[in-house]
Amino acid sequence: MILKSLTIAIASMLLTGISNAQTAANILDDFKPSTLNQPGQQYPQVNSQGYARFQILAPQAKSIVVSLGLGGTSGGTPLKKVSDSLWTGTTAGPMEEGFHYYHLTVDGGVFNDPGALNFYGSTRWESGIEIPAHDQDFYALKDVPHGHVHQVLFPSKSTNNSPRAFVYTPPGYEKEQQKRYPVLYLQHGWGEDETAWINQGRANLIMDNLIAEGKTKPFIIVMTYGMTNVIRPRVGGLRSFNIKPFQTVLLDELIPYVDANFRTLANQDNRALAGLSMGGFETHTITLARPDVFSYYGLLSGGTYKPEEIKDKSKVKLIFMSSGSFENPDGVTKAAEALKATGLNAVSFVSQNTRHEFQTWRRSLQVLAPMLFKD
Repeated sequence: MILKSLTIAIASMLLTGISNAQTAANILDDFKPSTLNQPGQQYPQVNSQGYARFQILAPQAKSIVVSLGLGGTSGGTPLKKVSDSLWTGTTAGPMEEGFHYYHLTVDGGVFNDPGALNFYGSTRWESGIEIPAHDQDFYALKDVPHGHVHQVLFPSKSTNNSPRAFVYTPPGYEKEQQKRYPVLYLQHGWGEDETAWINQGRANLIMDNLIAEGKTKPFIIVMTYGMTNVIRPRVGGLRSFNIKPFQTVLLDELIPYVDANFRTLANQDNRALAGLSMGGFETHTITLARPDVFSYYGLLSGGTYKPEEIKDKSKVKLIFMSSGSFENPDGVTKAAEALKATGLNAVSFVSQNTRHEFQTWRRSLQVLAPMLFKD
């Protein structure tokens, strides 16, 4: 029995070794620095298959694990010490397309990768890596006219503060002084802030490209902090979140500020509210509480509307609901069908082969934008 067990163990080790060797042999050695690296930094790197490779200088470390695992969604990638100072490792499989947050766990402590740029997510600044997507052209930086992203501080009596907002104005805004524009108020998700839609989502580049191709009507986008990070999803979750403070900031303070300081079409017909994830929850709650403010609603991985929730159909021009194909595609599809059956203009969109992540939301914005503010 002992001999049989030993034979099985040896065979298993040999097969594992062969499998690992085959896997390594199948990884193309065409790694290039990630497009989100710090200036001059060669790691992390990504190859044409979507594998990510990391290299960390840490001579005193005992162990290093990168939070990104197979597919970029779970597990982790342990690094091996290959010299007195260098640790290196490659993900066990190709990661899914698009942007991913990650961090390092070094001897039990959490740190960012010194080679990568940082992005605010999960209530902290995390390292970021971009896995080139087959459809990345729609958010690529191109030689087209570009809009401007303005950082503004607006007065808020309700918070006794001056919150920050980012305002995207489309190409030509500064030159066409008599023209006024519709506005999309676009919210981030839990753990993120007002920088997310520009830095991670590339919303300004998506709009620049759509406008250049004549696919969307130019409009302003306003992004501010949703006050969402006071909740903890695993401790009370949405039940512990009070929408009223943010609703006051948005409706009574930010919108009047934007209308007073930018050339907007300041009416319900030309105003939209959309958000990803937790921002979708905010969108859902506020649009139902104040149906007189917005005419276009967008939930991006942020739930659905029910027909009975829409009390006055005449005030709603569009309800857009999206999801990654690995999230809740049937939910948004069926919800749109139910809304359309009552006469509402409802659209569902499913991003193929993506999860609760920015590739889903980038694609969602690309689909949503051309549907907004149609004459």
